[in-house]
Amino acid sequence: MVNRPGLVVLMLAATLLSQGCASLGLSDGSGTTGARDVNFTLDGVAYRTFGAPVDSMRRATLTTFKRMDIALKTDDLKEDGCRELVASAGDRTIYVELEKLTERTTRMRIIAKHGWMWRDRTAAGEIIVQTGRTLDGTPAVMQRAR
Repeated sequence: MVNRPGLVVLMLAATLLSQGCASLGLSDGSGTTGARDVNFTLDGVAYRTFGAPVDSMRRATLTTFKRMDIALKTDDLKEDGCRELVASAGDRTIYVELEKLTERTTRMRIIAKHGWMWRDRTAAGEIIVQTGRTLDGTPAVMQRAR
C-alpha cells in the first residue's frame, strides 16, 4: 500500500517549491518589449538604460513628446552634465533626466507628477517605452494592431 502521509508531504512540497515558475521563459507572443523593461523605484521614479548617446536620446525624447502631444517647457544642461527636460501633459508635469553613462550609453529617468504629491508611474513608464520605440524607428502609431 502507498504511504499516504509521505505522498501528501511530497505533493505539498512540490506545490510550494514551484510557486511563481509558471511564467518562467514565457512571453506574451507579441514580439515587442514593453513596460517589462522599465524599472521603478519605490517612490514612483521610472528609469531605463539605453544603448544610445545622450544626443540621440534627447532627439528621440523630443520626437516622442511631439507624437504623444506632450508640451516641452524647458530643455537644460545641468552642471553635472545631465540633460534635464521638463514638460506638461494635461495636469501632469513630466521631469526627464538623461544621464550619460558612457559615450554610447544613457540612463533615462522620468518622474510624472500629478499635483504636488502624487506620481504617475504608468505615464512615466509609457514615455520610456515610446521613447525606446522611437529609437528603434517603430513608433506606436506605425505598429500594426495585435
